[in-house]
Amino acid sequence: MTWTTKPPLLEDRMKSQLLFIQSLLQDCNSWCCISTNRDFETITVRVKHEGFSFLAITLPNFCKDFERSLDIGYVDHDMFLSFKKHAALPRFLGGLLDLVFDRDSGLLLDVPCHTAIFFVRQITLAYKKTLRSCTSARNKGAIDEYVQCEKEVKACEEEISNSGSIQLDSFDRASSLLWGSSLSRVDRDVYSTRIIPRHGPGSTSERIISNNKYKLRSWHSRLEEYFPSDIFAIPNHGFCDELESLNYLEPEAEIYPRVILVPKTLKTPRIIAIEPVCMQYTQQSLLEVLVYNLERDRLLNGCIGFSDQTPNQELARLSSKDGSLATIDLSEASDRVPNWLVLRMMQRFPHLSGALQASRSTHANVPGYGILPLSKFASMGSATCFPVEAMVFLNIIVSAWMRQLNEPVTKRGLKSLLGRVRVYGDDIVVPVDLVQSVVSELSYFNMKVNRGKSFWTGKFRESCGKDYYDGSDVSVSYVRREFPSSRRNVEEIMSLVSLRNQLYKAGLWKATSCLDDKLRRLAAFPIVEENSPIMGRTSVLPYREERMCPTLHRPLVRGLVAVPAARPSLLDGHAALMKFFLKRGKEPIFDAKHLERSGRPLFVDIKTRWAPPY
Repeated sequence: MTWTTKPPLLEDRMKSQLLFIQSLLQDCNSWCCISTNRDFETITVRVKHEGFSFLAITLPNFCKDFERSLDIGYVDHDMFLSFKKHAALPRFLGGLLDLVFDRDSGLLLDVPCHTAIFFVRQITLAYKKTLRSCTSARNKGAIDEYVQCEKEVKACEEEISNSGSIQLDSFDRASSLLWGSSLSRVDRDVYSTRIIPRHGPGSTSERIISNNKYKLRSWHSRLEEYFPSDIFAIPNHGFCDELESLNYLEPEAEIYPRVILVPKTLKTPRIIAIEPVCMQYTQQSLLEVLVYNLERDRLLNGCIGFSDQTPNQELARLSSKDGSLATIDLSEASDRVPNWLVLRMMQRFPHLSGALQASRSTHANVPGYGILPLSKFASMGSATCFPVEAMVFLNIIVSAWMRQLNEPVTKRGLKSLLGRVRVYGDDIVVPVDLVQSVVSELSYFNMKVNRGKSFWTGKFRESCGKDYYDGSDVSVSYVRREFPSSRRNVEEIMSLVSLRNQLYKAGLWKATSCLDDKLRRLAAFPIVEENSPIMGRTSVLPYREERMCPTLHRPLVRGLVAVPAARPSLLDGHAALMKFFLKRGKEPIFDAKHLERSGRPLFVDIKTRWAPPY
């Protein structure tokens, strides 16, 4: 059967999305005292002709031009090309844009309305991150770009190694200044095998999950030098007989990571590489000691982080007011960190460097291309990818600073710089007076600066999921999943409850009311506090008890509760003992049946239950 028009279900979903957008526009009317009726008509017409891509791709591109205009201080003629203009500004959202820019000249107003900036972003970005599968053409394009990126990394390595440059000398000097104290400790830990491996929560290349990961079946032979199997693969030497069943794989017979696509945005998917069990297992041990030592090092304390995004966000807020710092975002960050540069950075720490190389996958299984050798250090999915890429970026920043300084480096000068620098993965904050040198240095080493999300000339800054204009928080809430149509859409309901509460905290009452109506059609939706197990409404009003618990004498309300279905996974023998020995800390971290069930739940169900509202 073929549809001559859109199927009814799709029509219902699109209607819900348009009603939500309309509620956002109504909030905008109230806050900014303007009319957005024509804007809603434009959205309705274009969604009818262009479909969901208008909400998920075209509107975010509008916001990209808007943010770039804020950064440079005016609306350029080559911006907002998908929308009709009146004078210098688009007609679409014209009432809001008139509160930010001068319509005749396109120049940024002396005192632009911060609320208008927030609503332009909220309306245009609402559906940017909705999880939907991309078209097959976009998926293929993403894989082709992944392979092309690998070729560029290889070509850059050959070009730089053949020419030699002062950038490499500066990079080496920066390495000696930055990592001596912290990585020496890590190097000693690796040498004395004082590192403790562990299994990650995710999937593996062999599709082994849950407790089955502790039943190691294969071991890459090149791990032996730094991760001896008689120490890392069995509980103690009393179990040496178990090593006879372990399949030792030579480099040419290794299990390679699988490159897969996961939903990110409708425009492009996210590419990750799923590592084999033994590699993931050993990478986790290096991740732990690297993060621990780098975050607690006296010199590096505050300028590099892996567990707390707040410092990046606070620096972005402060720099949006005084303009002293720039926020830099990188595209394809992990895929563009070359392995030869990591080797160069780690050359003074042979044991750590050797362990990183031993636990690094040298090839990957790429859909449509087969097994390809990797010139990058690691793809996203490797446990050591995140800390190592952050180290490389910080190393390049200091290298650029040293070359710009062009005089002997003092300890005080280096500490002063590091006090104004912050690196969290590929989210980078640097002083504005250094930004051009840093961008040039990053480009030299084949990193790709995302100019659409990097800011340093205006008063707009973004870092680690927070956006600010002149000190005001203009961060938005995203529709992460489709709106639920029934109680069976568990993840969609949980996502919608989270979105509703975010909008309530932002003061968007019309949008909140729109989602309240939708949720009430599905189940009871009482007022609760944030820590309640009930999926309910956040409110400034107090909760209303519906009954008292007869045994604990506490108030109860009736609502939806998420109930994860445990994944059966039996574990016994030496593998169960191994799981116990790999436990961190003195406190118990396992439930009573952790040897019978483990890992991520098979699915999450929702039940209507009585539970406390706090």
